[in-house]
Amino acid sequence: MTTSADSGSETTLAERITRLEDLEAIRLLDARYCRHLDDGNWDALTDLFTDDGEFDGLARPCGRAELREFFAGLAAGGLTAFWHFITNLEIELDGDRATVRSFLWQPCVADGAASVAAGRYTDEVVKVDGRWLYKVKRVRFHFFGPLESGWDEGRFALDSARKAAVRR
Repeated sequence: MTTSADSGSETTLAERITRLEDLEAIRLLDARYCRHLDDGNWDALTDLFTDDGEFDGLARPCGRAELREFFAGLAAGGLTAFWHFITNLEIELDGDRATVRSFLWQPCVADGAASVAAGRYTDEVVKVDGRWLYKVKRVRFHFFGPLESGWDEGRFALDSARKAAVRR
């Protein structure tokens, strides 16, 4: 069975199923990222990245060793608890590569204060040996600060979040 895709090319049922499986695997990648990060499971978290993968946000660690050191060190930097919620995934598949755009809502505890952050992820993911992995996980923040101070676009109490702000 074939159908015409928007591009005008013929797509087989098997290709369509593979596409749906890839989309679901990428959604699960983000769900696992949030769970492993929030649970402090650093080995499982860094296993979601390619060997040379990078996180581009509060810092820019590259490679699994640097990623593990960065994520495990968040508490020492004042982020002692966090809960990541990712929504509105837009996935653009291109073979074994994809760009994923999503929104982040993150209640957290920063320097002992109940805080909240919001931002956008723009990730580059690749399929390696049948697994989707992050090549680059990039976050840019709209705001990041204590709840008692309120929140608004461009309000930052955390300097590293200010440096990774959404540019308009």
